Amino acid sequence: MSDTVNNGGEVLVRASALVKNYVSGDETLRILRGVSFELRRGETAAVTGRSGSGKSTLLNILGGLDHGDSGAVTVAGVDLGSLSEGALASYRRNQVGFIFQFHYLLKDFTALENVMLPAYIAGMKKKEALDRARLLLRDLDLEGRAGHYPSQLSGGERQRVAVARSMVNDPDLVLADEPTGNLDPDNSAAVAELLYGSAQKWGKTLVVVTHDEKVAARAGTRYTLTAGQLDSGAL
Repeated sequence: MSDTVNNGGEVLVRASALVKNYVSGDETLRILRGVSFELRRGETAAVTGRSGSGKSTLLNILGGLDHGDSGAVTVAGVDLGSLSEGALASYRRNQVGFIFQFHYLLKDFTALENVMLPAYIAGMKKKEALDRARLLLRDLDLEGRAGHYPSQLSGGERQRVAVARSMVNDPDLVLADEPTGNLDPDNSAAVAELLYGSAQKWGKTLVVVTHDEKVAARAGTRYTLTAGQLDSGAL
């Protein structure tokens, strides 16, 4: 298979015949049944499906937090299944940005500090990490909230800080698991607008797992997980 798709865009993520099972007592739960797909650099995709269909499992495998039982996932040409634990940690730290339903901001750190911390931990100089964090917060209309702690921010603001944090290490791939699931409709729409807009502005490949049809409809490609298999179609 070629490393480019028909329109010439470079393929960043490729899953090939991905299978994932969980054993519960005497029962084997077949979560992913031969899932295959490709994502180009800069492409946005949404994954929908019923609860328990394997959406988060798929996202965790793409992010190097879990692994399949068979098949393969490659990102930027590297087979994640071939990586050591140390190399996987480096992959998660430097090539992937994560956004979850709950923001998981550190309560004793300001918005600015929460955003800059992953970059500082990854080895970026403190001033550079702070400058990048300030830029991201400004782009997400949070410049005036940079010195505020999570408890002083609204739910939508906290999730926007989480979006900025996911981008701070300039990852190739951003994975969002129900990023608006804990928000009211107005904040959900605002966060989705900023998430997709940021991915487009900074050229990130974005995968969003969501139950929200309006959030899913913003993606360039829509995937639905049903009985462990993936159906797709361009929107």
